[in-house]
Amino acid sequence: MDFIWSPWRYDYLASSGKRPSSCVFCVTEDRSQDAERLIVLRGTHNFIILNLFPYTSGHIMVAPYDHLDTIVGAKADQLAEMIQLSQRAIKGLHKLYRPDGFNLGMNLGAAAGAGIREHFHLHVVPRWAGDANFMSVAGETRVLPEELSVTYRRLSEAL
Repeated sequence: MDFIWSPWRYDYLASSGKRPSSCVFCVTEDRSQDAERLIVLRGTHNFIILNLFPYTSGHIMVAPYDHLDTIVGAKADQLAEMIQLSQRAIKGLHKLYRPDGFNLGMNLGAAAGAGIREHFHLHVVPRWAGDANFMSVAGETRVLPEELSVTYRRLSEAL
């Protein structure tokens, strides 16, 4: 029997159902904690952050600084920059990882699958042919070839 070691998954499994004490997407202007919080890039109205429990290597999210639970309350310049930052992220991710495609999307509300429904955000997920293999489908486990700290460093440099 083969074993795949993925210690970061325990944190996710252990946190199931627990809510953080504060909004994970509400960040201050203090940039000294950006690496620790996995904030890769800051824009004027939004920032790019690595997903702490990624679907694939390079899975990022673009979130507004304003604490909004839906895009309905967002201003046009916030939404425009969100797409521009997504475009920039896709360009950097393509250069670094050469994925076969990307998924972009939002889960707005609990019924839509939002894990953090209090602060809307846009997921950018690099995808490769065959990345939904038996581990994801049958084992409900993701196997990532790269640690988050390495992804953070590489993407910070690329963007």
